[in-house]
Amino acid sequence: MTSQRTRERLIERLREQGIDDFAVLEVMRSTPRHLFLDEAMAHRAYEDTALPIGYQQTLSQPYVVARMTSLLLAGGSLERVLEVGSGSGYQTAILAQLVGQVYAVERIKPLLEASRKRLRRLKLRNVRLRHGDGMLGWPEEGPFDGVLCAAAPEQVPEALLAQLAPGGRLVLPVGGGLQHLKVITRDGDDFRSETFDAVRFVPLRPGVQR
Repeated sequence: MTSQRTRERLIERLREQGIDDFAVLEVMRSTPRHLFLDEAMAHRAYEDTALPIGYQQTLSQPYVVARMTSLLLAGGSLERVLEVGSGSGYQTAILAQLVGQVYAVERIKPLLEASRKRLRRLKLRNVRLRHGDGMLGWPEEGPFDGVLCAAAPEQVPEALLAQLAPGGRLVLPVGGGLQHLKVITRDGDDFRSETFDAVRFVPLRPGVQR
């Protein structure tokens, strides 16, 4: 179930759903998604569905990972990217192969430690990980050319907007019940917002969990 043929079927499915960013598709083809799941779930790694990773968290559906990554990169190449809610580390691994440096924040410590091991195994060395409150971002390392948030706040956190560099893009799901992907672009002190796909993410929660 983790064969190259199985991966190719997933990539073809992503193309059929409108993902046309060649670099994103190539990285998703070559990244072993099964490594980011517990062994009991690994046989489902290349299904286009969200999967549980423990602690009431999920590994996002491949289409959503591809879509958010493509939206983030649509403004051009990015050097410094903040990821909020890094979970199992899969989205982190995808980003690390497409941008200069990833700063990833995760509030649940066991998930962070497991993802650190996986990223080392894949020799992805342009990632810094932090156990912290994602709502606060990582102000010491900002500003960022891009921010990707993999959990849904009801309203866009001001701290994440403040850490966007001029021209920077924030991609995140927003909403309590019904959620939509939003792309917010910084233009000086102004922010331009665009709304895209309906999605379903776990809520973005404050604080940390050990």
